[in-house]
Amino acid sequence: MTILEKLMAENYEIIEVKATVWREEDMYVIREVITGVTTQGKTLEEALKNLKEALELYLEEKPEAVKDLTKVNYEYLGVLDVKIAAPIRTRSN
Repeated sequence: MTILEKLMAENYEIIEVKATVWREEDMYVIREVITGVTTQGKTLEEALKNLKEALELYLEEKPEAVKDLTKVNYEYLGVLDVKIAAPIRTRSN
C-alpha cells in the first residue's frame, strides 16, 4: 500500500524525520536519528526508499513511537566528528 493509499484509507499523517547518511564501501547507509532504524541501498535513492519502508513497518509494530518522533522539537545541526581514545586491536596470526 502506498503512502497516499494509507492516508486516504485510514488515520495516517505525514511526519518528517531526520536521518544521517554515509557510505560504506559500495553501499549507502541511512539511519533515522530518534528510533535508530537503519537501512542501506546501492544508491542514495534506494537507501532512502528502504528507510521509509522500514520506518513505516516499525511504526506499524510500535505506533506509540510516533509520539517520540513528533514531540521532538529540535533544530538538526548535522553530524560531528568526535575523537575518542579506543583500545588498539592487535592482529592474530
